[in-house]
Amino acid sequence: MFSAKMNSRIASFALAGAMLAAPAAAMAGVVVKSTGPSSSQYPVGSKIADSATITLKNGDSITVLTSRGTKVMKGAGTFKVGERPKATRARFSAITRKRAANRSRTGASRGTGGDAVTVTNPNLWYVDVTKPGTVCLNDFDAVRFWRPDSDAIATYNLSADDASVAITFDAKDSVAPLDPALMSITPGGTYTISGLGEGAADVKVTFALIEEDYRRADQLAEALIAAGCTTQLNQLADRLGA
Repeated sequence: MFSAKMNSRIASFALAGAMLAAPAAAMAGVVVKSTGPSSSQYPVGSKIADSATITLKNGDSITVLTSRGTKVMKGAGTFKVGERPKATRARFSAITRKRAANRSRTGASRGTGGDAVTVTNPNLWYVDVTKPGTVCLNDFDAVRFWRPDSDAIATYNLSADDASVAITFDAKDSVAPLDPALMSITPGGTYTISGLGEGAADVKVTFALIEEDYRRADQLAEALIAAGCTTQLNQLADRLGA
C-alpha cells in the first residue's frame, strides 16, 4: 500500500504532466489599420490570433499590433499574423514618452531635391490643433498642443462655455503648453480651437483620460479604440507600421 507521502508525490507529478500537456493560451493581435477590398473582414479593433493565416487581395493593407511587435500585411498574398513581426518597442517608447520640455523647437525638413518632408506629430499625447474629434490624454495637468507649421509666430484660441485662453507658439516652436491655472481640461468636455487661419474652420475636440501607463502597443491601441481616439490610433499605426 502506498504511503500518504507517495500518493502526494504521484498527484503532484500528474498535475505537472497535465499542465505541460495543456495547450498554451492563444495570443491575439489587434487590427489598428485596415484598407482595401478585405477591410470589412478585418475591421479596426478586431482581434486576430497570432496563429491565424489570412489571405489578402490586391490593394489590401492590414496593420496588426501583437504582443511581440507590429505586423504589416499588404496583398495580394497569404500571411501568418504572428510570423516575424517587426520589433517596434523603441518607436512605441518614443511616441508615448511623457515629455518634460514645455516647448519643442524644430526647423524645416527637406527631402530629395529640396521638397519639404511631411511633418507629423511626434508624440501621441500632443494635441494636434488641426484635428477634430476625441483626444486621449494621460495627464490633464500637463496638456501640450502641437502644430504642423512652425515657421512663424501663431496664436490659437481654446474655448469652452464662457472661458477661453490663448495658446501662443513662437517662431520655430511646434509645441506649446496649456497653463492649467488659466484653463483646466475636464474628461468629456468639448472645446473649440480657433484662429487656424483665413478660411479654416474651427476645430472641436473632446478630451478623454487614459490613466494607465501601458507598456505594450496592442494594449494601448485597445484603450484608444474604446475611448474613440481615432486620430491617435491612426498616428500610432502609422508610426509603428512605417
